[in-house]
Amino acid sequence: MERIYELTDLIDKDLKDNSLGETEREKIAAELNGLLPEGSIVLAQVNPVSGYVEHNAKKAARWIEWANRLKIDAVVFPEMYLIGYPIGDFIDRFPVVVEENVEWLEALAGLTGSVKVIIGFVEINKQKTGKSYYNSIAVLAEGKVQQVIRKSLLPNYAEFNDYRHFEPAPVNSASRIVELNGKKAGIIVCEDGWNDFGFFDKNLYKEDPVEIVVREQHPDYLINPSASITRAKKEQLKHNMLSFAAKKHRTPIVYSNQVGSGECLSFEGASRVYDAEGNLTAMAKSYQEQFFVVYPFNPSGKIYPLPRGLEKTLNSQKAFTLDHEPDLERTYLTIVQSIRDYFKKTGFRRAVLGLSGGLDSTVCAVLLTDALGAENVLGISMPSKITSAESKNDAKELAENLGINFAEVSIKDMYEATRKKFDEVFADVDKKWDCRYKECFTNDNIQARSRALILWGIANEYQATLPIATSDKSELYMGYATINGDMSGGFAPIADVTKTKLFALARWMNEKREKKNAIPEAIIAKRPGAELAINPKTNKPLLAEEALMPYEFLDEVIWRVENLHQSIGDMINAEFRYETKEKISHEQKMQWLKKFFRRMSTSLYKWSIMPPSPIVDARSINKAEYRHPIIASKINFNKTSLEEKFQMLKNA
Repeated sequence: MERIYELTDLIDKDLKDNSLGETEREKIAAELNGLLPEGSIVLAQVNPVSGYVEHNAKKAARWIEWANRLKIDAVVFPEMYLIGYPIGDFIDRFPVVVEENVEWLEALAGLTGSVKVIIGFVEINKQKTGKSYYNSIAVLAEGKVQQVIRKSLLPNYAEFNDYRHFEPAPVNSASRIVELNGKKAGIIVCEDGWNDFGFFDKNLYKEDPVEIVVREQHPDYLINPSASITRAKKEQLKHNMLSFAAKKHRTPIVYSNQVGSGECLSFEGASRVYDAEGNLTAMAKSYQEQFFVVYPFNPSGKIYPLPRGLEKTLNSQKAFTLDHEPDLERTYLTIVQSIRDYFKKTGFRRAVLGLSGGLDSTVCAVLLTDALGAENVLGISMPSKITSAESKNDAKELAENLGINFAEVSIKDMYEATRKKFDEVFADVDKKWDCRYKECFTNDNIQARSRALILWGIANEYQATLPIATSDKSELYMGYATINGDMSGGFAPIADVTKTKLFALARWMNEKREKKNAIPEAIIAKRPGAELAINPKTNKPLLAEEALMPYEFLDEVIWRVENLHQSIGDMINAEFRYETKEKISHEQKMQWLKKFFRRMSTSLYKWSIMPPSPIVDARSINKAEYRHPIIASKINFNKTSLEEKFQMLKNA
């Protein structure tokens, strides 16, 4: 088997850069034809571009050409491959894209011979009732569209919006059977395989298409074309679910997943096969396109490793942890892929960001360098009068270590000119309004927005350049970020990564990147602070934890909100990890909890204007997943008793 994968690695390279000559292709095909077991299929682990149907079709054509050369039985593309996932709302507003995807599908069918092409597309619903489209899988062979399978279970939660656009199809088990080399393969489209009543405690749908197809048609194996995104704990769920279903139904499962990123959703690939005992027998690479040859009944196929650490947690329980190590490589690969694909698919090539010498901008700089190349990254140190010499030196040292472009531009004169102009304006406004704040963040925000103005100026002047927003998840929850300041940019790489995880990621990148120790130890060791204001108690720049609360406590609050859906009442009686190390009073804990929910409630409008950012965590405040009305800021996060409610109504 090893020789098969050596040869298919050459095919992967040819598909990427057209590097092989015709003679070389013929030699590879001849050797592989002598090695491949009869009944082998190809899992086309590919990276489509949403809405760019022509590009996706041309890429599919090259994969089909190679499958024809090898006389493979079938090549399986991901769900909705042809139109590109995610689709957003453009299929409704621009139906011409759907019409084009159908015509390109028919054109691809013309390339097929004996090989069967199983490929996802958007089908037009010609009935007078229901949504306009179906999420469908086409089977192409012998020059035509031979068969169409329609998805039944349409997710409408988290990042998924299938039911917004597609009509759910009845589970017609007979229509889902595809004959491949004398075997019956049952087609299960992504979510159709996510409703096992024995695996999940609570099911979203009334039917399990897997159970119906297996019971009524007795397929020899199942094929699941998918577009399943990566996020924390998702791999553990996916592995256990697929293994459970294969064993339960005594039926091998072949899972073909998309790879690559949209602006927020990232797909890790890792297509795979489980045997009838639920054992993993083959798995493709993660975060790479791959022409992955599998034989559904081979007990010892090639198993490429998952990102380091995930194997340790395949059976872990849901619990908050500060041991981020098992998820760090997946986090790193997800964000790097997201940056690379976002820039490539939108036409940008260069990134510019402020380098403060702090953790957030540092981690962003490393990720951008690895995604785009050092020559395409520009870091700007923009000190103010309270920026420490250490921060300036740390920023410069980081840039030198990474080999990125670097400049230092003081914002002192911008700040002073803006402050002077503001004083003139405020003196006039004072004559009209008497509601001026006694304490405000005007001076802080002038600095942050002056820096953003410089970054956007560079982006305006230099081709294909995008400014980067460097806010992290912990501070976004607390509104500890400036609109049109550090939140300003065209992409936000770490907006779904908490601060404690960022510290761990920084150390991990220093150890695991090819160029080790790029991040100065002083940056990782220092306590975070924006250096925008002076703490009157210490007469030093205000630290973030002084303005907020300890990050270890804050990040567990976020985790409990997102994963356990807890209120203040739930949390005040729960023991936090932070409390096992530091003694805090009941009053202090309540104060922190109330501060969190108060600041979260007043930060909702900031979430709504965050730039695109990759979903990384198990749950997120990313707009692609979570929608919280800005006006819903008066929610009571501390449950009251029935008697208290009665008294409040009496006094209303």
